[in-house]
Amino acid sequence: MSQAATHQKISVKPQSAALGAVIDGVDLARDLSDSILEELKSAFGRYSVIFFRNQDLTPQQHIDLAERWGHININRFFKPLEGYPKIAQVIKEVDQKENIGGAWHTDHSYDEIPAMGSMIYARQVPEVGGDTLFSSMYLAYEALSDGMKEMLEDLKAWHSSRHAFGYGVSDSEHYQDGRLANPDLATQDALHPVVITHPITGRKALYVNTGFTVRFDGWTVEESKPLLDFLYAHGARQEFTCRFQWEPGSIAFWDNRATWHYALNDYHGEQRIMHRITLEGVPLN
Repeated sequence: MSQAATHQKISVKPQSAALGAVIDGVDLARDLSDSILEELKSAFGRYSVIFFRNQDLTPQQHIDLAERWGHININRFFKPLEGYPKIAQVIKEVDQKENIGGAWHTDHSYDEIPAMGSMIYARQVPEVGGDTLFSSMYLAYEALSDGMKEMLEDLKAWHSSRHAFGYGVSDSEHYQDGRLANPDLATQDALHPVVITHPITGRKALYVNTGFTVRFDGWTVEESKPLLDFLYAHGARQEFTCRFQWEPGSIAFWDNRATWHYALNDYHGEQRIMHRITLEGVPLN
């Protein structure tokens, strides 16, 4: 079926050959009809990350939009928007050097039931810089050799929040300026398959990431490192990626089960304020 036949009510323009699509013809501040929502869900499943531009949402409209997709996961560590605990603020001020992100990762893989998706809304962005990269873990898996796929098939890996948000990093700029909080809550350890079958598409995807994966189950950290390093370098190959340039009012909504993302920190001296909502997922297998 052609793309035009599949999407009758929205315009879908692929962002790259690998993943991602810009959606046009939708005002997300208005109540979405069931038919439009179904087309958006179809595009989300096909492209793994969907982008919208020129949106004008109040915080409550952002929440209402997210809840059309699922239950919201209230983040433990990011500073919430005042009066709206379901919205996490991802902020970098003019004088701050550290960027929240800054490495390939997927959100909330340290949770026993990882997040389905993240919906981030650009409130204030630098004039130049601050782009976000995305990488397809479908393509990363499919490009592996048969021998590597066979070896990874039954492996599981541990993911943790401790090293990313715990007391070991609580002296960082993120904690000193209040962007992050609650290091005492960074106690999550979760075991997930290294290769998952996506619960919606049925496609196999690589499910490790530099942000939160610490070792393979039954292996030491030292034994795990060479193979994890290979998978991290492999997953970041350019042909698996797309790049999104933010504008005020832009929204990116990505599938945490099928993608990595990387927030570029190339805009020192400028402010960036993003509002993020994370949506609950289902157990992975």
